[in-house]
Amino acid sequence: MNLNLNNKYALVCGSTAGIGKATAMSLAAEGAIVTLIARNEDKLKTVLAELPQHRNHDYIVADFSNPEELKAKVSKYVSNKHGFHILVNNTGGPKGGPVFTAELNEFESAFTQHLKCNHVLAQAVVPFMKEAGYGRIINIISTSVKQPLDGLGVSNTIRGAVANWSKTLANELGSFGITVNNVLPGATGTERLTEIIKNKSAKTGNTEEEAANAMKQAIPAKRFAKPEELAYAVTFLASECASYINGINLPVDGGRTKSL
Repeated sequence: MNLNLNNKYALVCGSTAGIGKATAMSLAAEGAIVTLIARNEDKLKTVLAELPQHRNHDYIVADFSNPEELKAKVSKYVSNKHGFHILVNNTGGPKGGPVFTAELNEFESAFTQHLKCNHVLAQAVVPFMKEAGYGRIINIISTSVKQPLDGLGVSNTIRGAVANWSKTLANELGSFGITVNNVLPGATGTERLTEIIKNKSAKTGNTEEEAANAMKQAIPAKRFAKPEELAYAVTFLASECASYINGINLPVDGGRTKSL
């Protein structure tokens, strides 16, 4: 199967580490021209240097805690340079903890960084997608939209909002050749997972290794995912091969989620 993303412009959020970086690398390997976006310019430059140098990859410095600034920067980029055929929405998850004890500002911050920023980015890129007759919006969310995860109360709440926003958008944009899908990572070898393991270790009194092994035992595959394994799913959904897949939640979790 040739995914062939030659001459496709891709905007990849949170692309300096983890799933975002792996996705940028995977899309570039299939021929896409990638624009990275994150808040740390030094890290953006480092990742940019790792992308294939024979194409005009680029980056945008933006902070997802400020959706108006993000909107202005991406809109200016689209006006001055080019639009995007592919948008990968990917933002670090909220801190863990029970939902009952969460402060209101935790919900507000997560809603801003996830749903609001996803929305302004979609509004910025969709006109170009409509004109091109080709668009892929792929949101990296969480398996919690199918099965809420203990100790991630705010994340469970906000991820569900993003999933429903995404499904609604898929219904509205499908007739323009634009698909909107969600990839739901399970436990994946990123900084986020390291934080979760540390929290579980502190809560249970077990070592971090014991906490990690306990998590692995709940996964039929008995291991954590590699960021690249999530990136492959995103890259497929970004391709022409996935043109009739729209409005879905795709778990990439080694079988951990118990629902169908």
